[in-house]
Amino acid sequence: METSRLWGRQARAGLAVGALLAALLTPTLSLSSAGAAIPGSEPVPDPIPEQPVRSSLGLVLEEVTQLPATEPYPAPTDQRLVRHNRINFIGEVPDGSGRMYVPDLNGPMYLLENGQQHEYLNLRDHFVDFWSGAGLGSGAGFITFHPDFEKNGLFYTTHTERFGGFAKTPTFPSQTNPGSGRTVSVVTEWHATDPTADTFAGTSREVMRIDFAGQIHAIQQIDFNPTARPGDEDYGLLYIASGDGGNGVRSDDPQNLANPFGKILRIDPLARDGRNGAYGVPDSNPFVDREGAIGEIWAYGMRDPHRFSWDVETGRLLLGHIGQHAIEGVYDVRAGDNLGWSEIEGRLLYDNTDECALYTVPDDYDMSGFTLPVASFDHDPPANYPCTSDSGHAVSGGVVYRGRFDDLRGKYVFGDLVNGEVFWTDARQMKRGSSREATLHQMQLFDTSGKRLSMQDFVDHPRVDLRFGTDSRRNLYLLAKANGKIWKVVNTVQRPWPSEVVPSLREDLVSYYDFEHPFAPGSREEDQGFSRTLLNQVNGGNAMQVTDSAYRTSNNALQTKQVDPEVNGNDDWKAGSWNQNGVASLAPFAGAEQITVAGWFKVDMDGPALNSVTADPTDRYNAIGLAGVLSGNSDGHGVRALLELINVNGTLRLVALGRRLDEGASQTFAASADWQTLLPRGQWVHLAATFDYTTGKMALYRNGKAVEGFYTSAGDPWQVDGTGTSDTLPRGIKVGGSFPQDTVERNPCDCRMDSLMFLDRAITPDEARAQYQRFVNGR
Repeated sequence: METSRLWGRQARAGLAVGALLAALLTPTLSLSSAGAAIPGSEPVPDPIPEQPVRSSLGLVLEEVTQLPATEPYPAPTDQRLVRHNRINFIGEVPDGSGRMYVPDLNGPMYLLENGQQHEYLNLRDHFVDFWSGAGLGSGAGFITFHPDFEKNGLFYTTHTERFGGFAKTPTFPSQTNPGSGRTVSVVTEWHATDPTADTFAGTSREVMRIDFAGQIHAIQQIDFNPTARPGDEDYGLLYIASGDGGNGVRSDDPQNLANPFGKILRIDPLARDGRNGAYGVPDSNPFVDREGAIGEIWAYGMRDPHRFSWDVETGRLLLGHIGQHAIEGVYDVRAGDNLGWSEIEGRLLYDNTDECALYTVPDDYDMSGFTLPVASFDHDPPANYPCTSDSGHAVSGGVVYRGRFDDLRGKYVFGDLVNGEVFWTDARQMKRGSSREATLHQMQLFDTSGKRLSMQDFVDHPRVDLRFGTDSRRNLYLLAKANGKIWKVVNTVQRPWPSEVVPSLREDLVSYYDFEHPFAPGSREEDQGFSRTLLNQVNGGNAMQVTDSAYRTSNNALQTKQVDPEVNGNDDWKAGSWNQNGVASLAPFAGAEQITVAGWFKVDMDGPALNSVTADPTDRYNAIGLAGVLSGNSDGHGVRALLELINVNGTLRLVALGRRLDEGASQTFAASADWQTLLPRGQWVHLAATFDYTTGKMALYRNGKAVEGFYTSAGDPWQVDGTGTSDTLPRGIKVGGSFPQDTVERNPCDCRMDSLMFLDRAITPDEARAQYQRFVNGR
């Protein structure tokens, strides 16, 4: 773990031990909680330490279409439901026509044919109690076609209801302890009079109705096994993925075989000998003869069985299962399997009295009855992040690719539903019963021009809402709710994963913001340095990440600016992190002997901005804020290390400004050259400022070359004694202006910034040159 490496380096140096102990002993995970429900188990702070391998394999995506904008009904209060639309799957109608179908949770069901799209059916128009306004899976959840659709015209949908839907009799007893989010899921059979028609005309009947206690984890997917052939036992049987209704955290519903919650059900929709006379229960279901069990259950022990698919070559069913606390798993599911929820999550114990940790499995705990994941990843929340808050991760189950691209064939392709990362595992490594899961590989994505993009770039939003689908020719599709678009994988490429950081700097890179990793919950950038400190995008939120690039492999930059110079509105766009008690993850800067602040900057101003907090309309600020590390006693302005443009004896200059002791004086190293020569308006320039607190030496670099300058204070304002800074946690980082806690406006920068680096040592002149060249020339 990074923490272990950091501890070793700092402890060996004998530096900042007090602050580092304080940081490490104040985790966001409740590691000293009351204890697990299972004696002998211990909390696990990082359930899956291994990160996905960065793969040289990339997918080339070609846009197929964008479906119309739609809105949930009624209007939602949860902004995660406010998307361009809520398309959530793509598949092919099994009639040889080549038509593709796409459901939208807000009601419409679309058909795509020869590049044309049209609405086939709208469930909101058919059901008076239709509901899609709360719960991420609410609405028209899924559509699937009977394998004999071409002959019998039958297809099936699932949707959610409220209002009068509560008054109707459910197929099974209602889930206990219903809350304000109580929701009903309904499976409906439709009979199309003309299966070849572009729009539906015909009849429908209700097949199943399940009453869930909450608005989350209802029926997610319904589908038929495409590998089954006429005469096979599984042919024409409908699989229904039924979530736990959110009740798994406080009940044994997923483990209780007497109810449908947290299960995959399997029914025969053409039979009529089931409990409500609307379907049949196959004799081969595993619990048909179990006393007290409902025969519809095919597998159980699930929280949110979100997406499943069958490998068309092996016939096995692979399920993407969304976890509660930390584990996003893929399971090879067979009849009778128990995935363990809510006793376990992934391969660890779950204790519903502690939402901040999973627990180790004691040697004497029997896990033999559980089916464990064959691949998984964990949430890895940012540093200092509340352990009970959603850090924006959920597995989006995919498919084993069996199409025409050799380097992709045999790989299970899936992703992170929220941030849009795409992974692959070798299907041959995904082995049931193995103690070792398949290795995860993160894929690169490219548009048809060859430009490398993330799914967040493709949708222009931090939250992607990613799904996968295929057609009968085994082509792979990706789709996203964020912009309602569908892409087809039209090629693969092999290309090394870009690495912008010089190897000698990586170990010392405390924080690194390249603005290619927006935090999925929004308005923040994820740190690619080892401290993992979120950078808050103050006042501008997601809009502050703009399409611009300082160097070849960059796609995005940060925009900061003064919003209204005439009003003290505290609305300037700036960025940073802040904690009055010190930011624990920035402990390497406590007692630091050296610091470097570096990054790309593009200034769009001719001098300091108008001062919005004074009465004089002509008054201007004294400086233009670039980037810096705050001191341990900072009010949001005072710094330990700062790169800035500031007025020095009446002349605005590019400076490195540092303070060794929190209560001590600062020293400034100012560039001799004119600041506008160093930072021409509208041009990207790479700058770095270094601080050696043990010697009192500072330096500036521009585009990899040292900048001549002078110290503005005579004598020894730092009181240099061979040691580092005050042994206090910095209160944060500031970017594009002071006061990242957003209490005061000061020194705004109308700027764009890219690849901001904060290191806990001073880079050398050779490293400054090498890092600039690496940005400019790539690997």
